[in-house]
Amino acid sequence: MNSSLDHKKIAVIGLGISNISVIRYLIKHDLDKLTIYDTRDNPPNVDLLPGGIDLHLGPLNAEELKTFDMIVISPGISIYNEIIEEVAKSGIEIVGDIELFARECKAPVVAITGSNGKSTVTSLMGYIADKAGIKVAVGANIGVPVFDILSDDVELYVLELSSFELETTESLKIKAGVILNVSEDHLDRYHGSIEEYAATKKKIFKNCEHVIVNVDDARTYPDNPKDYKISSFGVKKADYSISNTSRGSFLNVRGRNIVNAKDMRIYGEHNQLNALACMALSDAVGIPKDAQERALKTFAGLPHRCQLVKVINEVSYYNDSKATNVASTEAALRGLRGIHKNGIILLGGGLGKGQDFTPLKKYIGKEVTDVYAFGKDAQKLLDLSDTRCHSVINMRAGLNEAFRIAKPGQAVLLSPACASFDQFKGFEDRGQIFVNMVANLTEPEKEKNSETAATEDKKSKKASKKA
Repeated sequence: MNSSLDHKKIAVIGLGISNISVIRYLIKHDLDKLTIYDTRDNPPNVDLLPGGIDLHLGPLNAEELKTFDMIVISPGISIYNEIIEEVAKSGIEIVGDIELFARECKAPVVAITGSNGKSTVTSLMGYIADKAGIKVAVGANIGVPVFDILSDDVELYVLELSSFELETTESLKIKAGVILNVSEDHLDRYHGSIEEYAATKKKIFKNCEHVIVNVDDARTYPDNPKDYKISSFGVKKADYSISNTSRGSFLNVRGRNIVNAKDMRIYGEHNQLNALACMALSDAVGIPKDAQERALKTFAGLPHRCQLVKVINEVSYYNDSKATNVASTEAALRGLRGIHKNGIILLGGGLGKGQDFTPLKKYIGKEVTDVYAFGKDAQKLLDLSDTRCHSVINMRAGLNEAFRIAKPGQAVLLSPACASFDQFKGFEDRGQIFVNMVANLTEPEKEKNSETAATEDKKSKKASKKA
């Protein structure tokens, strides 16, 4: 097997799952010149390494790393790491798994990045390609390492790329690429600068043939738009837009209504925008319209992403646990407000990551009738309203209160705007627990909760009279 990697002395830093896949691939080339590093004393996935491999645990040594021809770093390790920066200045090539993949893959690539929605768009794009009969492989930041999908049989790769992965990517040739949106996230990695974060996202355009932009977000545009073939998506005034008619909202392509949103299985305006981005990407790589339409009408969405869990007594319960930042929660609220005009009861809270929560204030008392806040940074949500934001001890208590007060036509939305690690193993764990709790909600329980609330209210009134 001839490769640009052959006969190079390579160090791999970090034992995350993507680098385990890289290691397996590199072993096919030259095991004797491969060394593995991890700064942790007890890192994960050590048991997945082959016997006899050179493994070093603990602090990194810049002088030692300078003896290698190439350093492959995990996406979790920043290029701004002091040791990595020193090694890079000495001329040693620093790459990630996506850059290595770029040098090996032969099929066209569709690439998706953005602060929110990229997993849904990546999955839907792969689904559309599959419906068209294309041998498609979906991977990268979505949870499947790229070297696990690399194959000569693949006809199209669909990759979800994080800003962390794009930091070390230079030569990936992209047939069609998109930045869906840019909002505050990971700013601790980018010196507190959203512009630096956006600039890293824009590396997706470096070798991109057809660029898709969001007309409603200037940070999704390349710096020199005249140098690219560009299509746009957005709510209005875009090549791919939403057309509101008496028959419902349609996905519209250059003035032609294509799919009625009522016929889709994913909900909300934000998911309509996700679908439009996929249509733009699909057209850019030549996927037929009929395959796009079939896919858009049958794609059920991803768990924990504005997922309709159940309708109980005409109240809809949504699991949007993946909303770990304020912008994601805003997107869910905007997406559902047209469907639930009687209002949304929001369940939120957790680890706030230093975010500014004031953008949510404009929805409270309008689209959002009540907020039940829990978790370490619940106070950030409570500060938004004295009358409509209520403190609860945990998510279960919030759901029970929402269940008690919800009226027909309303939505109960778990969209925390926060990370989950204060009370849960991760957003998946938080979402699954929510789904399980919703499955066990019953009308008798609602009556019981109402009776409890009434009893407590009577006790409170009696206490007031005694006082």
